[in-house]
Amino acid sequence: MESKTMSQHATGDSTFVQELTERIVSNISNVILGKEDQIRLIITALLCDAHVLIEDIPGTGKTRLARSLSQSIRADFKRIQFTIDLLPSDLTGIHFFDRKDSEFVFRPGPLFTNILLADEINRATARTQSSLLECMEEKQITVDGKRFPLSALYFVIATQNPIETIGTFPLPEAQLDRFGLRLSLGYPDRDTSRQIMDVYSKADPFDTLQSVCDSDDILTARRICSDVKIHPLITEYILDIVEATRRHSAVALGASPRAAITMMSMAKAFAATHGRNFILPDDIKALAKPVFSHRLLLKTTGYASEGPSDSSGMSEYIVEQIIGQVPCPTESFFA
Repeated sequence: MESKTMSQHATGDSTFVQELTERIVSNISNVILGKEDQIRLIITALLCDAHVLIEDIPGTGKTRLARSLSQSIRADFKRIQFTIDLLPSDLTGIHFFDRKDSEFVFRPGPLFTNILLADEINRATARTQSSLLECMEEKQITVDGKRFPLSALYFVIATQNPIETIGTFPLPEAQLDRFGLRLSLGYPDRDTSRQIMDVYSKADPFDTLQSVCDSDDILTARRICSDVKIHPLITEYILDIVEATRRHSAVALGASPRAAITMMSMAKAFAATHGRNFILPDDIKALAKPVFSHRLLLKTTGYASEGPSDSSGMSEYIVEQIIGQVPCPTESFFA
């Protein structure tokens, strides 16, 4: 299917966003089987200018999913394999002296791209991890006091293995809060596993994966998503959830104002990917755990006895509790 131009959709038709989403989901699903929901969430983050943290065990397709997304979009892509000896300058770039011209010249690092895969981000030191803070939030990089702007399409997908702790450095709260959502792929079921083995026994489908859109399509879709309507009752619902995270007995630090803004933007994009120009309460419920759970700093005591033992699982459990307790808007607000 040919990609539609920006001028064809200057009016902000959410049908374009839905068609674009389905095209990308279908394309990536040729490589990553049985994970349409997770793929759709990542596209939602891309369309609202947020970033994604994929946290899962090795072998579940984290890196391949990120590469498949970049292959589906005609845009610049860079991959950084984070290691303990990686330096900030390895990411940002450096000024070097050019003897031919007798002047210092800037050599940009891999952070200068459209789509960035930060693979195993927690294997780098906190100093190196902090190199991403400015580019993720402000879309610029400062080197030797000089600012370098990044492209309008700038999307970071970071991966990490939550099981291994040796040689890893947990992401600080400031870094986690800059990710629009956190998700995991999980194991496929038996039928999907059989299908994966059958597909990959013949050839690697990634080798024949083609682009189905370009960066202009993504930027157009972003503008359409930003025009999606949000009713005041939905705004209040988001704020009720955010405030509930701050009052929960097991939470030391609840969701930030940035989290509320991110939820609003994610909900707009999520609605648009489903062909709507308005947000439903169910959109908020669907996004609550991936948007809020990684932003909660839990107390060392006071965990619910029936909840999961790990921090990530406990955070999701708390968000699920809150969603079940906060009153949901029921009034018809689409008139």
